[in-house]
Amino acid sequence: QVQLVESGGGLVQPGGSLRLSCAASGRTFSRIDMGWFRQAPGKEREFVGAISWIGGAQYYSDSVKGRFAISSDNAKNTLYLQMNSLKPEDTAVYFCAARAANIYRSLLREENYDLWGQGTQVTVSS
Repeated sequence: QVQLVESGGGLVQPGGSLRLSCAASGRTFSRIDMGWFRQAPGKEREFVGAISWIGGAQYYSDSVKGRFAISSDNAKNTLYLQMNSLKPEDTAVYFCAARAANIYRSLLREENYDLWGQGTQVTVSS
């Protein structure tokens, strides 16, 4: 059973940075697509970014493009989300998600992911 565990959330001032981690444990598989989503209070969960196993292509929502960056450490089975220039509207619970690599299913849709972490809270406030 593969599990995803996020960490690295917290309180940060506007303009600050945080790096979230998503560690995969258990029987991991090598060909996986991974993504980050977030859910603000009273709102639906939304796509933040994703990385495709095929070619390593990365995708970001318009709201975070240029400020957030995804990276991975395959040796540690860990995915990262570097968040810079944080804004109050970035406040949300952030989730990582994974699925077996599949070029036919959009990386941007949460229903196309099979495995989810429990989430980590990010609060951007002065």
